[in-house]
Amino acid sequence: MEMLNEAQLIERELTLRSLRVTKEVMETRRSMVRWIALSIGVISPGESRLSALSVLDAMLHFQFVERRDPSVLDIAAYISDHWSAMNEKTLRYHLLQLKRMNMVANSEGRYSLVPPEIGDKYDCEAWISSYIDRETGPIKERAMMVIRGLRG
Repeated sequence: MEMLNEAQLIERELTLRSLRVTKEVMETRRSMVRWIALSIGVISPGESRLSALSVLDAMLHFQFVERRDPSVLDIAAYISDHWSAMNEKTLRYHLLQLKRMNMVANSEGRYSLVPPEIGDKYDCEAWISSYIDRETGPIKERAMMVIRGLRG
């Protein structure tokens, strides 16, 4: 029997974590952003780097508070005001990582969270629901196809 080259089968990895929502999580914006980032796989447990968190925070702020698509300069200014200054190369790196996660899109120098398939672009609940469904749906469909194949 020939062995599958499993590494070649992997298109991308998705991390979702089921986390408790404690009182401490809800106390500050930073702790809520960290919780979201950990829950949807933007960061790993115990990760101390704040740059990924600050970029995610900026994107969430512009999308759901200001309801607009920011430029790199807008994002950098927000991060500088609310976190600490970040060089443009690091900022662009984290935007690219979020883009690779199918979380962020850009057009004409503006960035936004990928809008939900159904609902308002600026609705935070529609966005997170759509993001999780969009990312897990194909995995579920393929798993169902393979599990059906087990029936013979």
